[in-house]
Amino acid sequence: MNIFQAFILGMVEGITEFLPISSTGHLILTSKLLSINQDEFTKSFEIIIQMGAILSVVFIYFKKLISDLRLIKVLFIAFLPSAILGFLFSDYIKNYFFNYIVVSIMLVFWGTVFILVEKLNEKRKSFRSYLDYRTAFLVGVFQCFSLIPGTSRSGATIIGGMILGLDRKTATEFSFLLSVPTIVIASIYEFTKESQFLLNSNFSVLIVGFITSFVFAYLSVKWLINFVSHHTFIAFGIYRILLGLIFLVFA
Repeated sequence: MNIFQAFILGMVEGITEFLPISSTGHLILTSKLLSINQDEFTKSFEIIIQMGAILSVVFIYFKKLISDLRLIKVLFIAFLPSAILGFLFSDYIKNYFFNYIVVSIMLVFWGTVFILVEKLNEKRKSFRSYLDYRTAFLVGVFQCFSLIPGTSRSGATIIGGMILGLDRKTATEFSFLLSVPTIVIASIYEFTKESQFLLNSNFSVLIVGFITSFVFAYLSVKWLINFVSHHTFIAFGIYRILLGLIFLVFA
């Protein structure tokens, strides 16, 4: 992998990690377009750029994360379902589901779900901004769907929150916050398996990917919070469907 490829993948990760369009799916599709092999170094590189994206959320919500004990409890409860399933089945999923066909199908499927949920929510009269423990756990259950690439971790949790009655902004911000324990713990787990490849890697490539991911993720989070205050997720649903169909037909 060269510097240019590292920049492109870092940018893709930063932009898509928190948008409901599947960062993993976009990384797989982008790697295919750039002819980047899915080898051990690529897996290690993806850990680094994910950490860059997560650092942007920690930077934005730092005061909230260190001052709200109840929020920490809520995040822990929501984190548990995917942590357990991920620990048990992550290797199996990576071996059999990490390919562009699965990604394309999931992009189309969840894009359709986005549109249907938004249409159904047009008839709902009220939404909640308060997140109780039961709702947090169920949002965590929705996050389990994101173990399959192309689903989108943020998309699954945002749509899950909306189905459970949360308003769009609350569901989106909780999705951002839930990404911190989810991706940090998952990255540490993956790092323990891939550390030998990182220690023998081209650090300039890793640094470029990390910084690029942080910058674009920061901008992406800020933009999405403003966007959901005035718009639905239907545009994202349409984008997912079109992208998935393009890759199914032409890839």
